[in-house]
Amino acid sequence: MRLNLLRGSLAAGLILALAGIQSVQAAAPPPQPAEGPGGAGDRKATVVKRLLGRGTATTFAFHAAGAAPGAGRPVAVFLHGWGVVNPQSYGGWIDHLTRQGWLVLYPRFQEVNRTRPADAPGIAEGLVKAALADLASDADAKPDLSRVALIGHLAGAPIAFDMAAGAKAQGLPVPKLIFAAAPGGIASGPKSRGIALTELSGIDPSTLLITMVGDKDTRAADLAAKRLLREASAVPIERKLFVRALSDDHGFPALTATLAAPAGLDSAYDGGAIKPGPEPKDAPKDAPKPPPFRWSADMALTGEQQTLVSQINIARVDALDYLGFWKTFDIAAAAAFAGSDAVAMKNNPRVADMERWSDGWPVKRLSVETPRLVAPAAQAGTPAATARKR
Repeated sequence: MRLNLLRGSLAAGLILALAGIQSVQAAAPPPQPAEGPGGAGDRKATVVKRLLGRGTATTFAFHAAGAAPGAGRPVAVFLHGWGVVNPQSYGGWIDHLTRQGWLVLYPRFQEVNRTRPADAPGIAEGLVKAALADLASDADAKPDLSRVALIGHLAGAPIAFDMAAGAKAQGLPVPKLIFAAAPGGIASGPKSRGIALTELSGIDPSTLLITMVGDKDTRAADLAAKRLLREASAVPIERKLFVRALSDDHGFPALTATLAAPAGLDSAYDGGAIKPGPEPKDAPKDAPKPPPFRWSADMALTGEQQTLVSQINIARVDALDYLGFWKTFDIAAAAAFAGSDAVAMKNNPRVADMERWSDGWPVKRLSVETPRLVAPAAQAGTPAATARKR
């Protein structure tokens, strides 16, 4: 008996030792480029972190210190996933953008367990409009309203599409790019949970639309991505692209393209440490009071949402971020601002390339395709579907 136990212990120890050796010898993922799409950018820059607004109606603003260039800074509106109200969860991406010269706005459109999904798009629109007005005359921030991109993750993706559809009516700048990362949280009907889509045919036809998902937990994100692209019917197919990141366990740590993959923690962007500036001297003394709070069941995070938020809040930055999501966004933004289209992006070999593991083995490339936007079979007999066939 003791001999068997001893043998078992030795075997277990040997397995652990071999595992340790394997992890030490395993190929490392490719490092972040120093510059260019997905690159580190200006590492010497000091990042200014500001909180605009008061109470819960606030927007975080991030940009490099110093005067903005003559035309101003391009604007990235970052719309977070449901429940992910602290910008540190996307701190890696935000840091990348600011060091590439962007002004990043992170509207906190949700008060967790107190905001209804149906109200979130309107709240986000109001926050962004107010933030742009606050920063319009700021020499350091100076938003360039001719170069605006919307980034949405999970529920933030349909909010981005809603915002773009209503931009002109709401007095917001029309975005040149919408980048939807692992989209989700779309209401399936008038009484279901989630973000209700407006009439997305209102999105400007010149907008470049990119949806990007991972190969894990794919079905919901795939359906949401293709629905968003399909319902933005005024935008021609030449300006739409569907991108998929592929998981790769060739080396260590493995690259796993889940719904949480677009996040990357950087505690330097902890929202709790960013305090609002002084109250303006001309601030109105009798500001209107918010309507009385009324709780509804769809305000609360479900168990599945809580699990996903936990995964997002601890997600690390890896090659799927800087060579996948960040690089694809950077190339898309350059194309959108130059008036190029998704066809040119698809033909750009840099988009799909994920470089190589340290042993020279290629990391699995991104799948880049023109989306097939066929209406769901369940809607094939509806009047709208019949009209589309004519």
